[in-house]
Amino acid sequence: MPAGFPDFRLGSVLATSFTATLTERCGDAVERIPTPQRLVDWLAVSGLAVESCTGEQLELARELRESIHAAATAAATQAALPAPAVRVINDRSAQGRAAAVLTPEGERRWRLGSASGVEDALGVIAADAIGIISGERDGKLALCASPTCRAAFFDTSQSRTRRWCDMNTCGNRQKKARFHAKNVG
Repeated sequence: MPAGFPDFRLGSVLATSFTATLTERCGDAVERIPTPQRLVDWLAVSGLAVESCTGEQLELARELRESIHAAATAAATQAALPAPAVRVINDRSAQGRAAAVLTPEGERRWRLGSASGVEDALGVIAADAIGIISGERDGKLALCASPTCRAAFFDTSQSRTRRWCDMNTCGNRQKKARFHAKNVG
């Protein structure tokens, strides 16, 4: 990845990994896709490689990201899904023309239909969000226990009691803070 940009936080669930392109939402927010090229980079490492991205497509992506975050947060807290967020997710899903293809190794990949493919990639992300928010996938939406993060994540642990979006970042930060408070105070 190019120097000067924060690393991506990648997980095993496409939709919630996409919402993690904006982190520390309740603190000093970190934008991980500040430019169209960074969206191209994120899509590539997420298995949705596209040739290019415009500023307008970046804005569509950010709108989808925030809509997924809003709907996932509502689902995690068992609140009503916000109608504007549902509309954006559904619109992006319907506008995509990606096809699932099987590789010779037996893995699923996405074939994006249009030349640039950003809208197709967003359609795949929106469809993944629909799958987790609707409850059709085995797991549970939850919110990170970090007071500055509050990221939505999809908990597939056996007990469904995971507390952190990522143990290596938020979980460790909280452990270090508790250790420091215990040993200093």
